[in-house]
Amino acid sequence: MTDEPRPDRAPARSPPRIDDERRINPVLRQVLELGPPLAFFVAYLWLREETFTIGGTDYDGFIIAAAGFVPLLLLTMGILWKLTGRLSRLQAVTGVLVVVFGGLTVWFNDETFFKMKTTIVYGLFAGVLGLGLLRGQSWLAWVLGEFMPMAQEGWMKLTRRLTLGFGVLAVANEIVWRTMSTDAWVKIETFVFPLVLFLWLWVSIISLQKYVETDDDRPA
Repeated sequence: MTDEPRPDRAPARSPPRIDDERRINPVLRQVLELGPPLAFFVAYLWLREETFTIGGTDYDGFIIAAAGFVPLLLLTMGILWKLTGRLSRLQAVTGVLVVVFGGLTVWFNDETFFKMKTTIVYGLFAGVLGLGLLRGQSWLAWVLGEFMPMAQEGWMKLTRRLTLGFGVLAVANEIVWRTMSTDAWVKIETFVFPLVLFLWLWVSIISLQKYVETDDDRPA
């Protein structure tokens, strides 16, 4: 004798999908993601010639701009999480590193920590992706696979290229902040590095289009 299904039993819920992410205006998303670094850039230009005495300690405009950047970034990340219901793993890791190195910058009143933050971020990403490659895995697929389905061979190639890109940017940041003025570093870190990374990612993805899977390519 078999039990007949009970009519009052709720059907099993399917696991959440990326499609369940709440959509927001793309312009608003760009403002939230790009707003903090642009605000830091503007604040630095405005305050770079100023000195502020707080609690008996003198802080230059760079330190004050960096101090304001940290809570602003956390605020925009919180708004983005509230509106979409999720944050990417890259955003979470970057947020933690910004808090740590931004805090060290203010605590020690030394802009070196904030400048090194960019090296640490790029170097960490290169190191993590490189470690995955040594294990024969693409950890980039774990981060971005839900957004862009791709064959394993494509993920491995894209991971190698981004590992190289992050490594080059980490070295470039060290060269820039150690050999150039703070003005030059702020401009390069705000505009040049993100643009180079975006173009490198875009070119890499375009060249690997044959590995991108569509709904027709996935097993039923």
